[in-house]
Amino acid sequence: MAPRAQSSDRGRFLVLDGIDGCGKSTQADGLARRLRLASGRVVQHLREPGSTALGEGLRELLLAREHPIGARAETLLFAAARAQMLEELVEPALARGEHVVCERFHPSTFAYQAVAGGLGEEAVLALLRGWAGSPEPDLVLWLDLPLERALERRGAASDRIERRDLDYQRAVARGYARYAELDPRLVRIDAAAAPAQVAAALDQEVARVLG
Repeated sequence: MAPRAQSSDRGRFLVLDGIDGCGKSTQADGLARRLRLASGRVVQHLREPGSTALGEGLRELLLAREHPIGARAETLLFAAARAQMLEELVEPALARGEHVVCERFHPSTFAYQAVAGGLGEEAVLALLRGWAGSPEPDLVLWLDLPLERALERRGAASDRIERRDLDYQRAVARGYARYAELDPRLVRIDAAAAPAQVAAALDQEVARVLG
């Protein structure tokens, strides 16, 4: 990723999203490292839910196997964690001129809770945009990987949501495709390609928003 002049001192908010096993964490870590070198700026690497004290507490609750949580309550908890992260970490970082690379955002909640969870699409989107929608990402990258490949990469289920059945996981995959239909700003990246090719595709899209 070659250094580029930016149109303002404000940082950029970049999101990587996709089903479990698509390579988000690996690619987000690599992107953050390359972006630090290329830009000379501080780059925050965040995860959802998490990153703040509240977010990490909610993450533990949401993923714990012993807690049954309905789709509506899940949506509210994810939105609360996101709202806290945006207010506490993302907005201040961007204002300081730092870049933010975040794993997961609205596409995840839409896919897992609205589509796979059977909730109303518009109601979930309205909640997310109204209560956890600012600042908006400058770029949302969807790492699209066939479900079977993702399950192979992921290995054994490690939390409450991963343990859900195959029909649920298929619905999640459909949810991402549906989100792409509703929001043309979502950028699809072929995550089935070799990791270096995926990284290059990410860098190309990020360079576009840095300019």
